[in-house]
Amino acid sequence: MNIELHHIPIREITEGYTDNEEGGVTGYGGRLNIRPPFQREFIYTEPQQKAVINTILNGFPLNVMYWVRNDSGGFEMLDGQQRTISICRYVNNVFSIDLHPNDPISFENLPKPQKEQILSYELMIYICDGNDKEKLDWFETVNIAGEQLNPQERRNAIYSGPWITDAKRYFSRNNCAAKNYSDYLKGTLNRQDYLETVIKWIAHRDGIKGDDSVSSYMNIHSKDKDSREMFLYFQAVMNWVQYLFTTYRKEMNRVEWGVLYNLYGKKTDLTPEEMEETVSRLMADEDVSSKAGIYEYVFDGDERHLSIRKFPNRDKRAAYERQKGICPHSKKHYDYEQMEADHITPWSKGGHTEPENCQVLCRACNRKKGGK
Repeated sequence: MNIELHHIPIREITEGYTDNEEGGVTGYGGRLNIRPPFQREFIYTEPQQKAVINTILNGFPLNVMYWVRNDSGGFEMLDGQQRTISICRYVNNVFSIDLHPNDPISFENLPKPQKEQILSYELMIYICDGNDKEKLDWFETVNIAGEQLNPQERRNAIYSGPWITDAKRYFSRNNCAAKNYSDYLKGTLNRQDYLETVIKWIAHRDGIKGDDSVSSYMNIHSKDKDSREMFLYFQAVMNWVQYLFTTYRKEMNRVEWGVLYNLYGKKTDLTPEEMEETVSRLMADEDVSSKAGIYEYVFDGDERHLSIRKFPNRDKRAAYERQKGICPHSKKHYDYEQMEADHITPWSKGGHTEPENCQVLCRACNRKKGGK
């Protein structure tokens, strides 16, 4: 691999800048692909973008950037996308900076000396020639020092192709279809969290198991011409959720809806009215610590999803003293540390986590009771 350092002024890099979300981001007179398939989406916040411009205006050096030369003689951005797009966006008047306190100013309204200072500022760019494997290996290396790629961004780089490009159109772009369902999804859109979640769901549907199920699914489908099947599956999941749970609650974005759909989506004895009555009652129950777990509980009845509130130590101590250290089941005496607080009347039968419903059992009896 051949690597050379170049000093390229901003006026050349911003020439011909275009940002077409699905068509890509280009600059340097159309010769630079700023967001090739292995790159993450643009994630800089406005304060971060402004910091880049202020660094330039103060004459401070920006960290070096890395490009690779492609087969057509153009270039692909290996590292430096966030800074490069920030610069291009400012020069194209997308946002303003505070040249003076509380005085936002766009590039076109900058005084001529500051404009020239920005356009003449030279970026330090290493350009390398190499094959695809060498590019990805180098990409991994240079990103060690920068903001780390998360697991899904790394997978997107490894399995780049038409399938992932199309999937990002549905699940990663700023105005993608998945954004309409953001209230039901965990994480951040442009950090690929929505995409990772949906792949995990559909992998579960297809019986792909294990910690690496997302990578396994992507490996199988990376050469597919599009991701339409996954998007239709996602729509089916969301339609099912919105039909069955008519009242939205903030806890719903912590639920693995696709997994529940895979398991219970074909059940015909579930009604929105019954679901709402059950969910509403459990949401109001102070003993239910995990409100998000309610949505799993209504399907399988497993109380572990609810994290039923435990008795505080003062209630346990009071029950221990009241029982004089005797386990009511085994009839034996135990030290305080050997006993566990338990509901006399189970929560499932209306018993609450309150002092008069507290007893202490030895560990063996409590485990035996919990297994029934």
